[in-house]
Amino acid sequence: MTRWAFLGPEGTFTEEALLSLGMPDVEPVAQSTIADVFDAVESGDCEGGVVPIENSVEGSVPATLDALAFDHDLTIKRELVRDIRHALVATPGTKLSDIRTVVSHPHATAQCRRWLFKNLPGVEVLAANSTAEAVQKAVGQPGQAAVGTELAAEIYGGEVLARSIEDFKGNQTRFVVLGSGLRQRTGRDKTSLALFLQKDRPGALLMILSEFAYGQINLTKIQSRPTKKRLGEYMFFVDLEGHITDPQVALALDCLRLKLRTVKVLGSYPAAE
Repeated sequence: MTRWAFLGPEGTFTEEALLSLGMPDVEPVAQSTIADVFDAVESGDCEGGVVPIENSVEGSVPATLDALAFDHDLTIKRELVRDIRHALVATPGTKLSDIRTVVSHPHATAQCRRWLFKNLPGVEVLAANSTAEAVQKAVGQPGQAAVGTELAAEIYGGEVLARSIEDFKGNQTRFVVLGSGLRQRTGRDKTSLALFLQKDRPGALLMILSEFAYGQINLTKIQSRPTKKRLGEYMFFVDLEGHITDPQVALALDCLRLKLRTVKVLGSYPAAE
């Protein structure tokens, strides 16, 4: 039996993603925060971990990006893309007219903003560390409902008052599997990078993009984040098609290492189907 960490408590979308891996003899170990998932894997307490990294509605998850770039040396071993279906959960017997507050992770309530405005106007929205924690809080709390999973409703004895309340029906979240080292090339790979400039100067981003353009490498994502050193200083996250052992990718990275302060490979892994 191997231990695997996930953003808990039980009943989160992240646990659903972990279970979808279909690995035998796995003991899911709930963690309170994304940082705790990284710590559990890096310390060796858990074999691997699963965390969310990006949502199609709300964008990237900063805690995951920052942990990969700044705080840990773990790498992405695999990515998973899951459809996200939110439910409104409350104590059994609760009616919509009884609800005075709604609690959930801020990403979840943001993904249901229009539904909540239309069906629960004026209701106060509170934050929780996860959707499952929100369901835990709401069940047994009169006048409160949670945005969470139907799995959490089943686990914690809640009643589903409404299903599929997300504003966009194509709502998906990308999860990543954390571990050590790099995966071997499969021929259908992605690579994630954290790129740090020597110094901010005109054309710096164009210089980075040009190296990938010369190699005919397709970028699937580029995003800037503060370096956390001083106001106005940024670094870049890049996702690209290909593996670091592909000749054109390897050449582009070698060229960037000559021009940038740091090129950190966050993972080279099979792309989600």
